[in-house]
Amino acid sequence: MITRKAMLNRRRFVQGLAVSTVLASSTMMYRSAWADSKPTQLTGTEFDLEIAPMPVNITGQEGIATVVNGQLPGPVLRFKEGDTVTIRVTNKLDEMTTIHWHGIILNANMDGVPGISFPGIAPGETFIHRFKVVQHGTYWYHAHTLHEQTGVYGTLIIDPVDPSSEPKVDRDYPIVLSDWTDEAPLDVYLNLKKMGGYYNYQQLTVNDFIADISAAGLGKSVSKRMLWNKTRMSPTDFSDVSAATYTYLMNGNSPAANWLGTAKAGERVRLRFVCAATASYFDVRIPGLKLTVIATDGQRVKPVDVDEFRLGPGETYDVIVKISDNRAYTIFAQSMDRSGFTRGTLAPQQNMSAEVPELDAPVRLELVDMMGDMAQKQNGNSMMPMARKKPNHAYTEYGPGVDMRVDNPRINLDDPGPGLRNNGRRVLTYADLKSIESPPDKRIPSQEIELHLTGNMERFIWSIDGLKLNEAKPIHFPEGERIRVILHNDSTMTHPMHLHGMWSDLESPDGQFQVRKHTISVQPAQRVSMLVTVDAEGRWAFHCHLLYHMAAGMFREVVVA
Repeated sequence: MITRKAMLNRRRFVQGLAVSTVLASSTMMYRSAWADSKPTQLTGTEFDLEIAPMPVNITGQEGIATVVNGQLPGPVLRFKEGDTVTIRVTNKLDEMTTIHWHGIILNANMDGVPGISFPGIAPGETFIHRFKVVQHGTYWYHAHTLHEQTGVYGTLIIDPVDPSSEPKVDRDYPIVLSDWTDEAPLDVYLNLKKMGGYYNYQQLTVNDFIADISAAGLGKSVSKRMLWNKTRMSPTDFSDVSAATYTYLMNGNSPAANWLGTAKAGERVRLRFVCAATASYFDVRIPGLKLTVIATDGQRVKPVDVDEFRLGPGETYDVIVKISDNRAYTIFAQSMDRSGFTRGTLAPQQNMSAEVPELDAPVRLELVDMMGDMAQKQNGNSMMPMARKKPNHAYTEYGPGVDMRVDNPRINLDDPGPGLRNNGRRVLTYADLKSIESPPDKRIPSQEIELHLTGNMERFIWSIDGLKLNEAKPIHFPEGERIRVILHNDSTMTHPMHLHGMWSDLESPDGQFQVRKHTISVQPAQRVSMLVTVDAEGRWAFHCHLLYHMAAGMFREVVVA
């Protein structure tokens, strides 16, 4: 009998052969915009972008992508802080589409979210985005529709007014990580609605249960299974969509295509990592090199040296590596669920490659990912901070759409997250990220708004406070105030939460300013708080950046007035 795991392994093997054959073919339909170390880059203050369909063959199977200016990813757009830019976006598709400028501070009508800030760009129409650039750093752009899954995304680099404030490097590469499927995005969503674990080929089996009994005994094994069954979630639910359908890409290239950036001994190389994935977290490392993290979400942080970091959808991280010698180094990015990976190479010349690490063995979610601080107390671990107060669950959280509520969430930021704990490598955590500059607004918050991230994995229902977008009233942020927003994860999945139009100032467990971000990953059974200066009038989106969670309902409209 062929197991689903065996089928997945076979798919990886066949896919690798298919991609290699396609790349060798002189009639190849598709060439990434990043197939060498010189990506297409547009600079200045006037830009013309065209969203159109394009035939592609990424996996050995012909398909249709939606791309920007005929490229996947789209071209790098390079702005300068202080300039006013004009971007004309033309829709050559036969359906509405958009571009959202992720993390960019601008007027709400320029934000690019259909149904919230504007109606979208109709087929054949051109929408003109015009805004003053008031920040610098690494950002990105993407469709705020299902076209994000099929290729509408790219990097934004904003140079500071004072170039001397930038670190000195010899080379500078954006590294866009994404996930590609030959299936239509709507089909992926409908499959998940039919069965939440449709793409999870790592579900526990009878053999796993027998192994648990051998290790921990019958009583503990049964008790643990019963706890997970009550949540209607699984200890293997790391990702909704896996390599069962996804091919993971680096700068538009599959692992077999192997994107390469030139880097020579003694050089300092800046890598601007952008997670343009729709449903995938990546754990990133470069074996043989330390990664010095210098920025996240476009904001400079005090440099911290790590071996590995986790990158969630919507997030960006800038790292600097110093090349030790003239050999190849593998940039390795494995999916959180360990079902697949993508990779690229830094090397002094073309046609070089380095050993590609084996995927880490899949692990299970732990009790702390279901019970939070309560699990720590049961295990006799008193090092984890206690929640400051017991959270309130809204009455709307008690219904068929919510199968799990965490009463004792953990509030620590020093956990690298499920799958990265105690792996023998120095892994980045949010506790390591400390912004170089403090936020200018130091007022005590005038109010607190607590939001619970809720869901039912089996039915693939995702919500906030038990309510989907179409069931909920907008959240009101009073203009001019400084407010605290508390995000409480009542699920066993990690959610990257993105607030449009305003900065999210993450607080440490003791209430001190930690780091400024535009996308904050909230781990299972975790409670985090952030401060927001409400300085952007209009209607804004606030949602999980896992595309299919957003589509399922983990989304709120925020009204600033």
